[in-house]
Amino acid sequence: MHKRLIVPHALFQIMIQRLAHQLIETHRDFSDSVILGLQPRGIYVADRLQQTLQKILGVSVQTGYLDITFHRDDFRRRPAPLAPNATKVDFSLEGKRVILVDDVLYTGRSVRAALDAMISYGRPAQVELLVLIDRQFTRDLPIEATYVGQRVDSLHSQRVEVTWQGAESPEDVIWLLTPEQDKSHATA
Repeated sequence: MHKRLIVPHALFQIMIQRLAHQLIETHRDFSDSVILGLQPRGIYVADRLQQTLQKILGVSVQTGYLDITFHRDDFRRRPAPLAPNATKVDFSLEGKRVILVDDVLYTGRSVRAALDAMISYGRPAQVELLVLIDRQFTRDLPIEATYVGQRVDSLHSQRVEVTWQGAESPEDVIWLLTPEQDKSHATA
């Protein structure tokens, strides 16, 4: 795989700050709003946003984690069973303004599954979607993010990888991974 840096650490930090400020413009004090991070990778974005919002607003924003494993449309089509992740939603979504959060928007199927899973916790007044990366032109379903860190033109064969500071990486960065060219198809 060829690995190309598409969002360096400094830009990553700016994106998180910008997204937090956009949320504040819409949700003000978050008194009737909650953040739901999609398992497994959206929880990191949700936690970072919650920390940033707390620093800016001085209040704790209700944040939960939503597992979508059993709501996926490919759940029974996989050769090996999927292992579920923890769901942590210790509040009702009834009448709330929900911000679903994920790291990368690709086909839209995870978001569709999240909408199904979320209903178990109440009927929200509104649902918005926030993603760090929107992989344009790869959507299978008509799903669009309300808040986007960055849009990326990519092929289905490519992959976007968000690495978080700590165990994964010395810095928060985002990579675009492209498979190596098949040498048997090279022309002389």
